[in-house]
Amino acid sequence: MTFWLCSQLAAWIFLLLLPGLSDGGKLLVVPMDGSHWLSMRQVVEKLNERGHEVVVVIPEVSWQMGMTQAYTVKTYPVSFTLEELDGAFHEYVHSHLKGLPFPQNALALYNSSIAVFNVFFSHCKDLFHNRELMQYLNQSDFDALLTDPISLCGAIVANYFSLPFIFFMRGFPCGLHYTATQCPNPLSYVPRLFTFNSDRMTFFQRVENALVALLELGYCNGFYAEAMKLSSEVLQRDVSLLDLLSSASIWLLRFDYVLEYVRPVMPNMIFVGGINCVQKKPLSKVRSFSPDYTFSNEM
Repeated sequence: MTFWLCSQLAAWIFLLLLPGLSDGGKLLVVPMDGSHWLSMRQVVEKLNERGHEVVVVIPEVSWQMGMTQAYTVKTYPVSFTLEELDGAFHEYVHSHLKGLPFPQNALALYNSSIAVFNVFFSHCKDLFHNRELMQYLNQSDFDALLTDPISLCGAIVANYFSLPFIFFMRGFPCGLHYTATQCPNPLSYVPRLFTFNSDRMTFFQRVENALVALLELGYCNGFYAEAMKLSSEVLQRDVSLLDLLSSASIWLLRFDYVLEYVRPVMPNMIFVGGINCVQKKPLSKVRSFSPDYTFSNEM
C-alpha cells in the first residue's frame, strides 16, 4: 500500500518536473523535521529511483534528517542546538496534555505553538544568510520545489527563486490549507482548532466555534510572524500569509478524504492517503496453529 501511494505521489510531482517525456527533472526539497520528514523521505527516494535529480536542503541540527547516498544533501549551520529544539517541542507537547478547559487551553497552546514555531523557523533565517548555499541553489536551475508548508521556509525559498512548488502535508493550523485555496469552510459544521468539538455541535459549541474562527487568522499570523517578516525582507515586497500559501501549484494532502469533514476542495488539492510514520517491517505470518491455542511466530 505504501509503495502504491509513493508511486502515485511521484507521478503527480512528475507533472511539474518534466518539460518533456524523456528527460528527468531537477527537484529541490525543503523538508520539515520529525515525522513530517519520515513521510516525505519515501516520496523523495522514489523520485530519485525514477531518474530525477533530487537535492535536499537540511539544517545541520535536526532529529531525523541526515546524510544519505540515495540523493544529494546540502546542509547549513544553524543558530540553535539540539537541546533547544528538544526543549521547545517538549513544552509544546506538554501544553497539549494539560487538559485545560476553554479558553485556557487555547491560550496555553497558542503560547507554546509560537515558541516551537519560532525555533523551527529560525533555521530558515540561517539558510538565507548562508551565501554559499544560496548561490548554489540560484545556479542549479531547479524545475520545482517540494516542501512541507508547516514551517513556510520552502514556500519562501520557492517564491525567492520563482519556482513552482508542491506542498506535501498532513494538516495545517487554523485550517489554512482550506482558507488559502478558497474552499468552503462552514462554521456550523467544521470544528475549529482548539475547540475539540465534533461536526455535531450544540448551539453553544457553535457560538464557541464562531468565536475561535474570528481569532484564527489573528493567532496564525502570530505563529508565522517571524516567517512573514523574513519573507517580506527577502522578497522585497509586502507578503501576507495567505498570499504565500495560495501560490502553491499542488497540494498533496496526506490524509484520507473519507475521514475528513465533507466539503468541496479545489482541483489542485489531491488526497493521497496517510503516510505518517517511518515504515516498519511487516509482522511475519502465523506459521502453525496447535490444539492448545498457541501460535508459533517468527518475530
